Amino acid sequence: AALGPLAAGYAAVAALLALITAIASVATFSVGGVLRAAAPGWLAAYQVPITIAGRPLGVLPLLLTAGMCVLVARSAAHAAERLGCREPGQAVGLVAWTTAAHALFGVVIALFCRGTTVVAEPLTAFLVPGAVAAVCATVGIARPCGLVDSARKNLDPMALRGLRAGALGLAGLAAVGTLVFTMSLVFSLPTVAHLFTTTARGFGSGTGMLLLSLGYLPNAIVSALSFAVGPGFSMGSVSVGVFSFTGGVMPAMPLLGMVPEHGARWWPALMVLPAGVGALVGWSLRNSHQKPLGRLRMVVIAGAVVGFGCVLLGAVAGGRLGSGAFNPVSVPAGLMSAIAFGWIVVPGGLMACLAGPRPVKAPRTANESVPAAETDDGESPEPEGDQRPPESPEPEEPS
Repeated sequence: AALGPLAAGYAAVAALLALITAIASVATFSVGGVLRAAAPGWLAAYQVPITIAGRPLGVLPLLLTAGMCVLVARSAAHAAERLGCREPGQAVGLVAWTTAAHALFGVVIALFCRGTTVVAEPLTAFLVPGAVAAVCATVGIARPCGLVDSARKNLDPMALRGLRAGALGLAGLAAVGTLVFTMSLVFSLPTVAHLFTTTARGFGSGTGMLLLSLGYLPNAIVSALSFAVGPGFSMGSVSVGVFSFTGGVMPAMPLLGMVPEHGARWWPALMVLPAGVGALVGWSLRNSHQKPLGRLRMVVIAGAVVGFGCVLLGAVAGGRLGSGAFNPVSVPAGLMSAIAFGWIVVPGGLMACLAGPRPVKAPRTANESVPAAETDDGESPEPEGDQRPPESPEPEEPS
């Protein structure tokens, strides 16, 4: 579990670099060069900022990171099944070994790359891969080692329901970012095609540019999500937001051809999409509790989950990009998180409170006394005759 993802991940990065070098028209293929270049490439896959010829590169492709996370999670899950781990306490050693192996491998690579063109900070190379591996390994062994069942037994049912709704809200916001990105791609197809033909001529260059664009596709989706939520994103002096726009020159990359050249008045209408996600979260919790306050509490928990997820996505989607006019690429993680929390809590809270079950009055039973009718002057009428209950007969003595 500790060494498998390291070897497989390094081999995957080396194979990708070998493919790009082999099809490139102006590159010289070398096995040693590919293996050496795979070392900082492995760090970049784990979101470790690197420096190329003195210029920092902190905005790194998230698609490669997602592949590494899946690799670590599946390796840990497979190891837990082979070892017969069924208790949460048995997961500690597995996660610890995976974390330590990735942290040590990262710092070894950083020390190995010192004095070369591509370098990385050793402390960052130690902490970031270890943290990523720890989280992914924990996710992978959560079900085999009984962490999910333990959470179901020990967590408050309302909190557990709120966590599930938060996962639904985070998936909904990811769908919103994908939709906005797709709309922008459709509207900018001529520009994207022109950039492909002018900057990536030939099969090798075109394939390399396509792979680069696919690698940064999740980064673009997170930026589109930040735009739809409200705060937007920036790249150097260029800033794109729903209510503000500052144009400028962009790099000649096809993926950036979808950035608009000027603002539009209809952009605020896109904020209906995150509001709809919040309403969907509230609708999913409408029957979760009898009292509106209980349902509102679960909506707040779901909003907290969404806000935390947006912080992580915004933090890894941007970063430094050299030292020129396009530095830095920024997605305001804190502001996006706070606004996303509001988009979940406000519409979701209203939907959960208004669409939830109504309290039902208990029906009147037959034993309940019916108030006597009052007379015209407001006094109750006197009972007629002797209304005392009949006396019960004395029991006869047994013979």
